[in-house]
Amino acid sequence: MKILLTSWLGGIEKVNGVRVPAPLANRNCLLDTLKSIWIQNAKVFIVCGDPDNHAKNDAICACLKEAFPMSGLSISGIVSCDDRNPNAAEQLSDTDVLVLAGGHVPSQNAFMKKIHLKERLETFRGIIVTWSAGAINCAGIVYAGPELDGEAIDPAYERWIPGLGLTELNLFPHYQSLKEDMLDGLRLMEDITYPDSFVHELIALNDGSYILLDDGKATLFGEAYKIRDGKLWQICRDEESIPL
Repeated sequence: MKILLTSWLGGIEKVNGVRVPAPLANRNCLLDTLKSIWIQNAKVFIVCGDPDNHAKNDAICACLKEAFPMSGLSISGIVSCDDRNPNAAEQLSDTDVLVLAGGHVPSQNAFMKKIHLKERLETFRGIIVTWSAGAINCAGIVYAGPELDGEAIDPAYERWIPGLGLTELNLFPHYQSLKEDMLDGLRLMEDITYPDSFVHELIALNDGSYILLDDGKATLFGEAYKIRDGKLWQICRDEESIPL
């Protein structure tokens, strides 16, 4: 099985607040890498990142339906799965490309459990393409870092939850835009993420960076950092790649 874990896949951009199709990102040859593993005339199945945000999910599906062919990736059909059609997950056995979209990590995680995605993937033979929350939820133990107001100070909020078990890597996407952020009066990195790294090591990805999992081997492309035991250091640069 081949799995692409990205911070941001591209294919969608906002124009005057409206999501419109765009070519997939190709920084660090992301699109070229995807082309090298793509299945021609692929049947695509999207697991949404926010199962109850129907307008967003419909817009993402509509954009990717055009963005894939626009980027030189042929498809024969595309289906989006959210809380309106959870039984659509039964189609996974007839799917070539599974897309795990970005969104709210715990919400997507709970929906994945509802549709028994982990169990269904045991016999899946296609490729998996992910971004942001979708990439995070591929881990065996997922780091669901606080994202929304109130989550960082809620003692009941669970930061470590079971995931799909496709990798042991814990990802922190969008590092370039989040590294200076504040949440609930706390610094997202220094006060929240760094202390959490004493539990599990994290890999922080910039948009345009990604990891390819291919038959048990993991290769990192583009600028990225490790966060472990409260410290951060760079491990890869743009236009470079390293094995993990």
